[in-house]
Amino acid sequence: MFCDCSSEDGSRVIDSRQSLENKSIRRRRECLSCGKRFTTYERVEEHELIVIKKDGSTQQYDKSKIISGMLRACEKRPVSIKQIENIVFLIEKKIIDSGNREVNAAEIGDSVIRHLYEVDQVAYIRFASVYRSFDDLSEFLSELNKILDK
Repeated sequence: MFCDCSSEDGSRVIDSRQSLENKSIRRRRECLSCGKRFTTYERVEEHELIVIKKDGSTQQYDKSKIISGMLRACEKRPVSIKQIENIVFLIEKKIIDSGNREVNAAEIGDSVIRHLYEVDQVAYIRFASVYRSFDDLSEFLSELNKILDK
């Protein structure tokens, strides 16, 4: 670490502590050249994900939007918030592991639908009806028939 005073590169760590949120480490350092003490913070680089929507516009990824949509679909269903959080974690992990900084909203929606199908089929139908914008009853029935055929 460079010291502000001496512009030297050498320093030693005197003390390290984790932040309250456990998302960063606070380090007290001492410059080996001038003896000045200073504080640095070390944190894991978070992946800034961009979502490409159907109309081509972009926005920053916000997992609370996924959670709120899933909560609406799972309302009065035997699906716990922990299950919803696990699904969101798996979706995020897949996106981050892909190495892409941009993801299509359709990919996220399809992932949610796949996971909800495994957890609760009624919640799956509720989410799919909004996500896929069913226009009439025949589209809704066709999706129900897919479930019943399996």
